[in-house]
Amino acid sequence: MEQALETTLTVNGSPVTRRILARQHLIDFLREELGLTGSHVGCEHGVCGTCTVRVDGKIVRGCLMLAVQADGLRVDTIEGLSDSGELAALQDAFHRHNALQCGYCTPGMLIAAQELVKNEPGASRDRIREHLSGNYCRCTGYQAIVDAIEDVLRK
Repeated sequence: MEQALETTLTVNGSPVTRRILARQHLIDFLREELGLTGSHVGCEHGVCGTCTVRVDGKIVRGCLMLAVQADGLRVDTIEGLSDSGELAALQDAFHRHNALQCGYCTPGMLIAAQELVKNEPGASRDRIREHLSGNYCRCTGYQAIVDAIEDVLRK
């Protein structure tokens, strides 16, 4: 029988305490135990970026982090960041620039983009592309995504 550990973390501003299986990934805990399905599961190897969440202010791949590693930490998902209005400018720009098509990559892409907007307000198009290199999009070809992020950076 796999060991479960009592873990307390803050998810989107609310404290959560649960007994979590020691090998359960953070993204699976968020989706299956808390019903936060906005962040998606793609490759499960940390390559595609669809599972991107923020842990203590840093973006991480939720499929590479165990949920028990988040004990005592703050986790922000797309739901929390969207509800707080933190992503409003990016969401609007993605909509205006048609930077989302199927939407599967969009939550992770928005979280990664928000980190860039916050930390590098003067980022060039090349830097935007570099920053997003860990977030795959199979639909848009990235042009519209880069346009949307650049639009927010230039305001």
